[in-house]
Amino acid sequence: METTREEPIRNVAIVSGAGAGKTSLCEALLYVGGVIPCMGSVTEGTTVSDFEPEALRHRTSTSASLLQFSWNQTIINLIDPPGALDLLGEPMAALRAVDAVIVVVGGSSGVKTELARLWLKIQELNLPCLLFVNGLDKADISFESILETCRQHFGSVPIALTTPVYQEGRLDGVLDVRHEKTIRSGPRSPKVEQHALETGQQEFSREASKRLVEAVAETDELLLERYISQGHLTQEELLDGLRRGTHTRRFFPAYAGSAVQNVGVWSLLNAIVMLLPSPRERGADHPWRGTHPETHEPCERKGGAEEPLSGYVFKTLIDPFVGRLSYCRVLSGTVQADAMVWNSSRQVREKLGHFYHVLGKRHVTIDSAKAGDIVAIGKLKDTQTGDTLCQESTPICYPTLGIPKPILSFAINAKSKAEIDKISLGLHKLIEEDPTLEFTRNSETKEMVLSGMGQFHIDLALEKLQRKFGAEVTLHLPKIPYRETIKTKSQAQGKYKKQTGGHGQYGDCWLEVAPLARGSGFVFDNRIVGGAIPRNFIPAVEKGVLEALHEGPLCGSPVVDVMVTVYDGSYHVVDSSEMSFKIAGAMAFK
Repeated sequence: METTREEPIRNVAIVSGAGAGKTSLCEALLYVGGVIPCMGSVTEGTTVSDFEPEALRHRTSTSASLLQFSWNQTIINLIDPPGALDLLGEPMAALRAVDAVIVVVGGSSGVKTELARLWLKIQELNLPCLLFVNGLDKADISFESILETCRQHFGSVPIALTTPVYQEGRLDGVLDVRHEKTIRSGPRSPKVEQHALETGQQEFSREASKRLVEAVAETDELLLERYISQGHLTQEELLDGLRRGTHTRRFFPAYAGSAVQNVGVWSLLNAIVMLLPSPRERGADHPWRGTHPETHEPCERKGGAEEPLSGYVFKTLIDPFVGRLSYCRVLSGTVQADAMVWNSSRQVREKLGHFYHVLGKRHVTIDSAKAGDIVAIGKLKDTQTGDTLCQESTPICYPTLGIPKPILSFAINAKSKAEIDKISLGLHKLIEEDPTLEFTRNSETKEMVLSGMGQFHIDLALEKLQRKFGAEVTLHLPKIPYRETIKTKSQAQGKYKKQTGGHGQYGDCWLEVAPLARGSGFVFDNRIVGGAIPRNFIPAVEKGVLEALHEGPLCGSPVVDVMVTVYDGSYHVVDSSEMSFKIAGAMAFK
């Protein structure tokens, strides 16, 4: 087995659409890596990644899991986020913490909507990728057609490093294009067997190898000259070219296989080590950019342990029994457990708790962390998802998570008055775990409203609310807090005149009301000239209009997106007052 000369850490997120077999692939990688004695099953609820009760109940990933293990003298930090469209915030947060991505495409499911949206985020972050085409053990699935589909959807060139090998219609292994060997494996053993190519495979292998070498040679002028002059590249030149092309996203290596059958997994595991960048390599090419929290000047870190400390919290877990765990990617520097650091996002000092390496639900205590590590930190008091932790003397603040906004809302009712406080506390804790949730109390309808990315997302939140905090709620459609506005410009007079035994009341103003663009709110303008209304009464007119805005003429809902201009009026030297012009302003607006 070849070894890498680079820093022995790889931080990788595995993303896919729902049902593509991403969690099964993680299970197979752990099995081949010698971490677990046998592969678990998603349908049986025995995988390392899916350990929360909700994931076991629904037989699908519901929260991002961190899997840390070693292979070929390299530490691998795998993040396995959910693939469901309703839980899109989890993989988007995970992408901010890694240096590379494995994109899993199901042989039967293809490229789904959620994967297409994640690809846009991967492009935005300029992350190197490997492609794994899963489920090739099923009948009537063409590896070449799936690569063509990926090329069309992603606009990036997949280069096959392995291709499926079938024996009597059954997936028997993969053909290693670079080494021109057949690699066989199965679900009953993590070991692989390497065989020489059979006669019928040699011609196909030569063609695939030629395409691979040509694609690699095109990434570098020196390699291209050597290929043209010599007609081939050495294994070392080919590997260097593959790494360069992967890091610069000129292409992304594609691997074939089946996770549940443990076919093609060994080759992918080697590719993680051999082809994907280390934290230091990634930082040299793409430094972590932020700003100084006080001066707002641009700052950056290149991911070295010798740099000042900085870290990014990309996930929070809160359990009423275990407490709070914050998943943090250490971007630069070195830090000891129980140290005092600076939260530059909230401008507070934070005392770090214990550090843990994580494998699903298993936690191993460690004493320190350095640049490139991903650790779980216990019991942070003020830090939330998206916050930056750094050295106070040289602060930096990284951009917050770019997560999607909620799109579906339900009103919730407590089953009893005693549970109202539990609901409020529990939902605020869940929002700390998952910022794509939103909880509000509508002041107009007097309802508690929970918003999320979809029905499945909200149902999961309520299941966790009951399990973790013992609060049961019922859902119903929220009342709609309607708004009113106007379509055309209009003018009107408001004149308030009242005589009493002493001083009377007199206020007179002319208003023009014009529509504004949606979301513009309310604008008040003063165009009084010649002292038609004294300047000290103008604010009273505005107050009257503001009070009238609360109840519109159609159904009594607030009026929004209007511009009100007072342009004329009259006053009485004795009877005019702020109160009279306030009433006149409200009358004119109505």
